[in-house]
Amino acid sequence: MLNNGPDIPDGDVGDGGDISGAPWEGMKDIRLAAAFLSGGGGAMPVNSNGVSWNNDFITTTGNVVVDLLHNFHLECGARLHKLRVYETLSDPTGREVCGYLLVRGSVHAHAYALALEKITGVDVKKFLPTPNIPLGNIPECQKYLDEGSHRRLYTFSPNDYKEMSGIWGNGEVALPLDPPGELEVVDGMPEGGKIQQLVGVPSAFTPDYAPKEMFEIAEKLYKASR
Repeated sequence: MLNNGPDIPDGDVGDGGDISGAPWEGMKDIRLAAAFLSGGGGAMPVNSNGVSWNNDFITTTGNVVVDLLHNFHLECGARLHKLRVYETLSDPTGREVCGYLLVRGSVHAHAYALALEKITGVDVKKFLPTPNIPLGNIPECQKYLDEGSHRRLYTFSPNDYKEMSGIWGNGEVALPLDPPGELEVVDGMPEGGKIQQLVGVPSAFTPDYAPKEMFEIAEKLYKASR
């Protein structure tokens, strides 16, 4: 996106479309405008205040039970934050994203709760107060619940993390499922969404040379410097 600039309607090619209508006008009201101004409108590894991701965001105590408990509370807090964002939105796309994330966030909290129960024998439902967020009451969550996204845990690897089936998918339930059903471990990762093919004005953002030529020049310079 740094190379192409603002997105344009499907089908338009060539000069990047008409940008006289301020296609990124909405960014002037965004809390973190630098995400657009410096990041080409894409996702950046920063928080909502623009603070870059760093090692301070990681908590590890050396005690697996304490770490699992910490992560469980983080997931519960994350679900509350998603609900707060949902409550601030009227845009259908934003609400759809929040609906999906609320469903998938319940999977993460559920997984940590099951792990805690497996290790300690404690009934997490009775031991800890957890946010009561009935996803069935949120319209945007419904289709993801119907397809079972709240019962599916992905390994994101074809060969690793097979051990998770000892916690997830063996019939144990730590938190109420809405609607109920069998837990499932899926090897690999979910199918992603469509990646937009952007067409813009390369000469405006990488002057004089096309991207392929820039790579060729960089390769020649690297070889010449050895």
